[in-house]
Amino acid sequence: MNARNAVTILSMMVLVGTEVFAVAIAAGWALAGLFDLGDRVGHGLMGLFSLFAVWIMVQLWRRATSIEPLSAPRHR
Repeated sequence: MNARNAVTILSMMVLVGTEVFAVAIAAGWALAGLFDLGDRVGHGLMGLFSLFAVWIMVQLWRRATSIEPLSAPRHR
């Protein structure tokens, strides 16, 4: 396992993940408040946007590990 690449990817995932989930939750809260949709719909929007944030994070993980592989290349 390439520890340097793992630390880089995990650090990036924590930073970006915090931002993406904060935006998802804030967007659900803001839209529900702006259109006076109530708490239940607001929580539903937060959950829906959080699912989109999970999809973004999975795509980011796939791309990051394709660029910075976690496993060391095998020697022949």
